[in-house]
Amino acid sequence: MKTIVLLRHGESTWNRENRFTGWTDVDLTELGIEEANHAGDLLKDKGMAFDQAYTSYLKRAVKTLNCVLDRLDQDWLPVAKSWRLNEKHYGMLQGLNKSETAQKYGDEQVLIWRRSYDVAPPPLAEDDPANPKWDPRYKGVPDNELPRTESLKEAIDRMMPYWEGTILPSLRTLDNILIVAHGNTLRGMIKYLKNIPNDQLLSLNLPTAIPYVFEFDDSLNLEKDYFLGDPEEIRKRMEAVASQGSAKKKPPTA
Repeated sequence: MKTIVLLRHGESTWNRENRFTGWTDVDLTELGIEEANHAGDLLKDKGMAFDQAYTSYLKRAVKTLNCVLDRLDQDWLPVAKSWRLNEKHYGMLQGLNKSETAQKYGDEQVLIWRRSYDVAPPPLAEDDPANPKWDPRYKGVPDNELPRTESLKEAIDRMMPYWEGTILPSLRTLDNILIVAHGNTLRGMIKYLKNIPNDQLLSLNLPTAIPYVFEFDDSLNLEKDYFLGDPEEIRKRMEAVASQGSAKKKPPTA
């Protein structure tokens, strides 16, 4: 049996503030660190150990991975980082409060920006300080590949060359892989693994720091998938993620 575990990062400061984050490099909250540690404990209790880990260039994912590996006593594990695993770029929405944005533009428009497959938010201006072309971590990436905004389709298209060219081939020689990334890039992986139609991705909501396990046979045929943790708690947290873009003000959620 071979295994891929997908893990969204723990709660970030902008998750807590219900802001569009995208490529903005915000840190974990104290709760986010606790969530990451708990994810590591769940994996340890399951008896899991990994051969390789992958993560993005964004610190909320990197630090989540570090917490998990520490709980597993696998700090030595080989880790590959790629900008292609970064979150979907939210363009000019980055930094805006989701509920306030919904009050201005309407729940339907914000839902389209957050969860539609092929509609991107308004892009960043070329001279915007948040434009990734100014960020030294992306200096090796051709400018025409760096997004100023992205639809989910564009984020998945950006991620898939790394998925198909690096991650999946590694599973042919390794047994257990851990991927710590972001809600939308992970949704793209799940779409691939479960052959989910584009229109059904709208209802796929991933809570922070809940391990999602995919088990394969030796020919890489998917046999089963499941979340680790209490089912009722996972359901509640999925619902909380789904409600973040509503104009109705809600309490902070993970």
